[in-house]
Amino acid sequence: MKTLTVLRHAKSSWDDPVSRDFDRPLNGRGQRAAMVMGRHLRSAGLEFDHVIASPAVRIVETVEQVEAGYGGALAPAWDRRIYLASASTLLDLIHELPAGADSVLMIGHNPGLEDLVLMLVPDRAGDTLRDAVEAKFPTAAVAVMTFDVDDWGAVRSNGGTLQRFVRPRDLDPLLGPEH
Repeated sequence: MKTLTVLRHAKSSWDDPVSRDFDRPLNGRGQRAAMVMGRHLRSAGLEFDHVIASPAVRIVETVEQVEAGYGGALAPAWDRRIYLASASTLLDLIHELPAGADSVLMIGHNPGLEDLVLMLVPDRAGDTLRDAVEAKFPTAAVAVMTFDVDDWGAVRSNGGTLQRFVRPRDLDPLLGPEH
C-alpha cells in the first residue's frame, strides 16, 4: 500500500513586483493557511517517508509555514520539474519515487495537482470528496490518496482511492474565499 498526499502551495501575492512568476512569495493569508494546514497534517497523524516539492518561492515559503504548524522539518527534495507541471509529468515523477517510501508528500501547483487527483481517482457517482476536488482545488488544499500497489511504478490512472480532501476554509472559515 502506498499513500500519496498532495499539497497545493498557499495563496501567493500578486502585489510584489517580481520579474518572474517563479519568484512570487506568499501573502499573509497564504502564510496563515499553510501553518493551519501543517497543524492539520500533524493532528491527522500524517507522516511522510519522502517529500518532493517545486522550488518556486511560494512553495519554499509554504513549506516553511507548514513545517511551523506541523512542528517538524519536512526536508523536501526540490525538483524543478514540478513547477507548473502537467498531471502526466507529475505521474512520471510518482513513478520515480523511492521504492522504500510508503507515504509521500508532493507539494506543487495547479492545475497539475488537481488534474493529477482527478486522473488517479476514478469518477464514481456519489464520491463527494472527488466531486469537491473537481469543483475547485484551492490554494493550500491537501488531498490524500492510497494505492493498492507495492511499487510507485505501478500507480496508474483510476487506480487510487481518495481518502481525504481538506481545504484551509474547512479548518478556519476566515481562510475561505469570502474573507
